[in-house]
Amino acid sequence: MVIIGVDTGGTFTDFIFKKEDQWGVYKLLSTPDNPARAVLEGLDHVGRKEKKQIIHGSTVATNAILERKGAKTALITNRGFEDVIEIGRQNRSRLYDLAYRKEAQIVPPDLRFGIRGRVLSTGEEHEPLDLEEARKVIKRLGQSQAQSVAVCFIFSFANPSHEQKIKELLETTGIPVSLSHEILAEFREFERTSTTVLNAYVVPKMHNYIGHLMAEIAEGNSLSIMQSNGGSISAETAMQESVRTILSGPAGGVVGALEIGKIAGHKHLITFDMGGTSTDVSLIDGSVSLTVESRISGYPIKVPMIDIHTVGAGGGSIAAVDVGGSLKVGPESSGADPGPICYGKGEQITVTDANLYLGRLIPEHFLGGTMKLRRKRLDNFFEQMAKEIGLSTMELAEGILSVANTAMEKAIRVISVEKGYDPREFVLFSFGGAGGMHGAFLARLLNIPKVLVPQNPGILSAIGMIMADVIKDYSFTVMRNQLNCTADQLSNLFEDLEEKGLKDLSKEGIGKENVRLERYLDMRYEGQSYEIIVPFDLDYINGFHGLHEKTYGYRNEDKIVEIVNIRLRARGIPEKPRFQKAKKVKGQPPEKAFLGEREVVFDQRVSKTQILSRDNLLSGNRIPGPAILVEYSSTIVIPPFAEAQVDEYGNVIMEIMD
Repeated sequence: MVIIGVDTGGTFTDFIFKKEDQWGVYKLLSTPDNPARAVLEGLDHVGRKEKKQIIHGSTVATNAILERKGAKTALITNRGFEDVIEIGRQNRSRLYDLAYRKEAQIVPPDLRFGIRGRVLSTGEEHEPLDLEEARKVIKRLGQSQAQSVAVCFIFSFANPSHEQKIKELLETTGIPVSLSHEILAEFREFERTSTTVLNAYVVPKMHNYIGHLMAEIAEGNSLSIMQSNGGSISAETAMQESVRTILSGPAGGVVGALEIGKIAGHKHLITFDMGGTSTDVSLIDGSVSLTVESRISGYPIKVPMIDIHTVGAGGGSIAAVDVGGSLKVGPESSGADPGPICYGKGEQITVTDANLYLGRLIPEHFLGGTMKLRRKRLDNFFEQMAKEIGLSTMELAEGILSVANTAMEKAIRVISVEKGYDPREFVLFSFGGAGGMHGAFLARLLNIPKVLVPQNPGILSAIGMIMADVIKDYSFTVMRNQLNCTADQLSNLFEDLEEKGLKDLSKEGIGKENVRLERYLDMRYEGQSYEIIVPFDLDYINGFHGLHEKTYGYRNEDKIVEIVNIRLRARGIPEKPRFQKAKKVKGQPPEKAFLGEREVVFDQRVSKTQILSRDNLLSGNRIPGPAILVEYSSTIVIPPFAEAQVDEYGNVIMEIMD
């Protein structure tokens, strides 16, 4: 059985695979018109005849929402609540934009249907569901040619009978149905409706994509899909709960960083994943940071996701001069096609082009020498833009990198400084195809003392996928407080969720002995509108006070504490790859690691810089800057202000000297 991790990115599709005891990696350009084509081509490269266990991170659901190319979706809800999805909350993302207009909803008014019937917050049926009206609505659905339906009744999490009846009536139509009590069994009807609608919107797209992959891979092979919460699920589950896969690729990178960081002895990490299209950052303080307050394209998503902040700054980000004459970089990207200028087709300067122009990319070693970079093609484009903006070409190239670095620095401050964490207490875990070229410069901007670059950094998201647990998340609104509910009573409330978790993981092929059940509570002070996720143990009240103080800077032990939701994470732990320590050797790299010298620009100065093959470095080797390490999936730049050492697991650890 060959184990394969697959990550589809905006520019490259990455593969890591294990055959017996041998590991292999492979990258090829993504195929935006049909992402499955690159995936299947890569799987053929790994081996057609071997049986495969595939874990895949997909951008299909994300792109369907961002590009508004999902299914024609209808919404069925209570009469009078048809426009909840449109009204939303009073929050305004652009408060001072006087010309602001909301984007059109993905469910238009003529596809929102209200039906008489009401369940109370207690779960008691106040008014029966009007089945005759429901049948008329379903008939209208057929006439509207809706491709998917979201069903979201008020308080269905307390009593789902009305939603279940609608599902029964819809079964004869063959239209996919997403029920809110199955997707998100929590209060707050706007967020629950939004999450359910997004699921319905992307389910047909994911069903077609995953179905196509499953039809093409031979019988006997298994396919799992990475979730946004850092765990994998079966392809069948992903086709039904597609909203859980929206950030699956970046989530794989965070999981990989967590596991490799633990092995290397670093539990406090800021992950920096710079790819071709964007940069994703996240904070790991002993464990991954989860959030239930994510948004995509303006829509809230309430399912648990790794807290990842994304900015449009990647290797393919396009540099341009704005109307004020200033240099800007991104968020537009050249993508895989046409790609940067140096790839041979593009005609707009990108971050990758700037790195190559300054000598920080080595053309003959890019992607292991399998992909040619065209350095001479850059000259005319840089001369034209430099003349337009009034800089030398070298100043322009370094300016492009500085603007991109500033955008990424701000992203890291969002997930660290703005949440009460000091970046100086963390290690910057740098990966992605372009991460190794920018990690040291970001660390200097943020005063982070160390940068860790793992082996095969360009495919770490794929590595994280084969290291991920199988995870199922469940939640349920209980609305209790510390005065009317004891720890034992709360513990009893978890029993139904735990039974469901064990059952669902069994369907995923995980035995009970390999299941870990983690209990959490969503808690807040009485009168607050938002909750904090707190691990449920005997000291959960004090745990909440402590987390509240860390998050908001104060605690109020005189206030009554409310328990809003209970939350269960059922974690199935499969067999994972193991990493062996290497014996340390002398500090000087072996002779075969040296590939020569190049002139590289740092801070407007040309420096003679050693080029080394990372594959030939040994544990204990020290590399003073300036130096450039080349490998198949990435390039690592060690500037003059840094020094690197290879640790016993093959990670490159850069220390920032100033």
